[in-house]
Amino acid sequence: LCGRAAATRLSRLCGRAAAMTTWQRPQHLAHGVCRRFVASEASRITIYTKTGDKGRSSLFTGERRRKDDAVFEALGDVDELTVAIGVAREYCSLNDEPCHKLLVGRLTEIQCRLLDVGSYVATPPPPKKENGGHSSEVEAKLQRTSMQSGWVTGLETWIDEMDRELPALTNFILPSGGLSSLSLHQARSICRRAERRVVAAEGALERGGGGEGGKGERGQSGQVTAAVYLNRLSDFLFVAARYSAQAAGREETIYKRSPAK
Repeated sequence: LCGRAAATRLSRLCGRAAAMTTWQRPQHLAHGVCRRFVASEASRITIYTKTGDKGRSSLFTGERRRKDDAVFEALGDVDELTVAIGVAREYCSLNDEPCHKLLVGRLTEIQCRLLDVGSYVATPPPPKKENGGHSSEVEAKLQRTSMQSGWVTGLETWIDEMDRELPALTNFILPSGGLSSLSLHQARSICRRAERRVVAAEGALERGGGGEGGKGERGQSGQVTAAVYLNRLSDFLFVAARYSAQAAGREETIYKRSPAK
């Protein structure tokens, strides 16, 4: 799937994943690995619903918006990023070095976290009620889809571990270093775009009158947001690309300034 169609599909799946109780969810939260969720016939997800045929789709909050809304644009890029990381993971799996096997596990974990990021993005806080709060149902959904600080600190730990084994950067490098490395660089560039889309979606919510019930409520000082996770993820992918190139014994291409005329 591509573009907005992927975004609306991701919104439905993220909403369903967020709505599952702990025992219903795939066991990746406990084991760090996304396992396939085999639904029973009664809980099978319908692939086509026809509810979006008129160009509108639902968020996890139940609110319906146009498919070109900033939230769906952000969801589409997060979905594209998940695919790009899957491609990078497959390239890494073709290498036998322990370093690449380590990356495979970490990239799988990241793909799981990106579904959680999608749940967060698909649940923008609506304006608060006159009493300054939300309904109990909305509060439950906001809590269920909240980000965890451990996801960001986990990325930072991985970055530091890999960076200690790499030579210091003294020049700009070009995306290079073999297929695994190059695919990680590509995922990094998509991650930066996804981050910009998420920031834009949060800004649109503020400008649309969300006020304290919008970005401020989920982006208070020290609080982890989807944009924070994506920002750190792009750093991880850059270091992982260099780590992959070194593990494969491939040289990174150095940027060279154009000769003076």
